[in-house]
Amino acid sequence: MQKVINPPKNEWEKLSKRPLKDFNSLSKIVNEIFDDIKRNKDEAVLRYTRLFDKAEITTLQLSEEEYNRASDEIPEELKNAIKLASRNIEKFHLSQKEDSKICETSKGVYCWRESRPIEKVGIYIPGGSAPLFSTIMMLGIPAKIAGCKEIIMCTPPDKNGEINPIMVYTAKTIGIKSIFKVGGIQAIGALALGTEAIPKVDKIFGPGNQFVTAAKLIAQNYGIAIDMPAGPSEVLVIADSSSNPEFIAADLLSQAEHGEDSQVILLSDDERIIDEVIESIKNQLSDLPRKDTAIAALKESKAIMLNSIEECFEFSNIYAPEHLIIASDNAKSYLSIIENAGSVFIGNYSCESAGDYASGTNHTLPTNGFAKNYSGVSLDSFVKKITFQEVTKEGIMNIGPSIEFMAEAEQLAAHKKAVSVRLKKINEK
Repeated sequence: MQKVINPPKNEWEKLSKRPLKDFNSLSKIVNEIFDDIKRNKDEAVLRYTRLFDKAEITTLQLSEEEYNRASDEIPEELKNAIKLASRNIEKFHLSQKEDSKICETSKGVYCWRESRPIEKVGIYIPGGSAPLFSTIMMLGIPAKIAGCKEIIMCTPPDKNGEINPIMVYTAKTIGIKSIFKVGGIQAIGALALGTEAIPKVDKIFGPGNQFVTAAKLIAQNYGIAIDMPAGPSEVLVIADSSSNPEFIAADLLSQAEHGEDSQVILLSDDERIIDEVIESIKNQLSDLPRKDTAIAALKESKAIMLNSIEECFEFSNIYAPEHLIIASDNAKSYLSIIENAGSVFIGNYSCESAGDYASGTNHTLPTNGFAKNYSGVSLDSFVKKITFQEVTKEGIMNIGPSIEFMAEAEQLAAHKKAVSVRLKKINEK
């Protein structure tokens, strides 16, 4: 982990860069695979599954037998943990439901907005290096609450052509039935284009590596919406003298173990804290089963000392982290100066793992600086907002003349006439 002391502000943008692959080279690969899937459908998807996942499978959809037997392989303690997390996630996302409010903008003119579910959604669940079953809850539960008619889940199989039973059990628990053994670019391509087995969807959700992110971006060229360009995971921790170095080290490692292309950042105005965190990282690394992955991620990560905590937040707003942890007893006093972050964790006991699993907030969040202009997944992500208006006779009389003047100024005669014929009819009576 690189240690940087008081870098000048003109270097902050450079220090905020993520270790990303060249998008042009990624997009070339993605477009080639998409074109192949468009032509050859299931055959192409199966071929790429053999190539990239080293899995020999003959059918893409999870069988009913595999679906049903998953429950028998899960320990009761884990089942109970999944149920607790599901309840909290459901409770938080149910709280996001909005009632329609009718607004009378002028006398006799009524406007309102209503939500309608997106009919077909695809959820992509990473599973190559770790079975991220928590993401199934994060995406499937709000999709169910929103009322999406079809939820299509894709996740990569292991080398034996199987999906981890925890993934299947979690999907079953929240009512997802259409599960396909496909990951990576080929999964996004199948969801965007449709194949004999995998339905084409209206919107694609889910995190992934840089190949998946590039595929999601290109899927938009085919008229498919996406949740956000969510790529490799990242966390930024702001620490002061009241923080706990052992806690911070654990939080940084919890993100570093996601993948070699993950990034973690520590900001502090106290060099002693930085040094103690770095030492604690070394001590904790030895116990991690995924320490090689974490070590690779730490090579692209930084511990930066700045002049003040206020400067730390200024840097954080430039970086726009996916996860922002304020490791301080005074964390709440800084909330008003946060401008860009996917999800914020307040105080020394609000570990990022809580948001990943069971606090109730959604962990599908914008990365790579997209927190400057994207929100994390929420109930709103699974619905469309349709506006309605009702203009009564009184209403058209009130706003009609203004519409006529504006339409005439824009030289749109038919627009003006649509109002004029109504006003004429009213005045004839």
